[in-house]
Amino acid sequence: MGRQGAETTHVLETVDLGPLGAEEVEVAVESCGLCHSDLSVFNNDWGISQYPAILGHEVTGRVTAVGPNTKRIKLGQRVGVGWNSGSCMHCRQCMSGNHNLCPEVQMTIVGHRGGFASHVRSHWAWTFPLPENLNSAEAGPLLCGGVTVFAPIAMYAKPTQRVGIIGIGSLGHMAVKFAAAYGCHVTAFTSSESKFDEAKGLGAHDAFSTADPAPLKKLAGSFDLLISTVNVKLDWDAIIGTLAPNGRLHVLGAVLEPIPVSVFSLMMQQRSVSSSPAGSPVTIETMLDFAARHHIAPVTEHFPMSKINDAFARLEAGKAHYRIVLDADFSE
Repeated sequence: MGRQGAETTHVLETVDLGPLGAEEVEVAVESCGLCHSDLSVFNNDWGISQYPAILGHEVTGRVTAVGPNTKRIKLGQRVGVGWNSGSCMHCRQCMSGNHNLCPEVQMTIVGHRGGFASHVRSHWAWTFPLPENLNSAEAGPLLCGGVTVFAPIAMYAKPTQRVGIIGIGSLGHMAVKFAAAYGCHVTAFTSSESKFDEAKGLGAHDAFSTADPAPLKKLAGSFDLLISTVNVKLDWDAIIGTLAPNGRLHVLGAVLEPIPVSVFSLMMQQRSVSSSPAGSPVTIETMLDFAARHHIAPVTEHFPMSKINDAFARLEAGKAHYRIVLDADFSE
């Protein structure tokens, strides 16, 4: 399935993937999550889209073919493919384990054929065996949204610390689950007070509204790590003011406009602002193991892949709760 030029729908087509590369793996798609990044690429919000496009980058399925130089991945294995499907494997970043920072990293849905299809291909290092007790139909969103929120928790948080999650949506609800399982005291921030109880059910210890400035003032100097998963403008000075000394605001939502930051609000308390893309192969495998151990799964809605346009419309309308997964229903 691919977006065709200026048309606004996905259409079913037969595409020749060509010969399998020596280090490539081919996966028969069973399910594929629909991420907001798919919508952003569909609409060319970031100015990097290439059409026609086959989107979908939260794939779970079974290995149907392996190249002759493939390592560790076996025929018939249950695997996943996420935001990236390859990297150069020889630059300094790849050699140090930061494959996701490779200057030649291959996004699965830009310049590559993604997972809203019967089959998808990936380099073996970017193809991930799924732990036995992870449900394949639910695991797809972990491979992009899951690792995106897990990575900063693993990098910057300690189980004894206070972590705030801004936005309880497709990314934020998984961030709450991971941070709670990690042992942190978790505070959820949402613009919708109707989500307070649900956020606490996901593992948050308390919840506050981002639309009310009073809680932000009350929480000044509280958080060791704030993870922002929203892509809208916030009162950034007030947000940074809730950070403790040495605290960090980590931005994961793709905010399209600059974020104004006062240097003194950082300097005087030795605070930081940072961001990160998805995760390295090792981080993804660590996240999958952690999710399996702690029984962490995204909250999902399922559509048959043949209803992909309905699924995109639901996501664009902001009605998804919280991740949409498309289940392959192709006939051979």
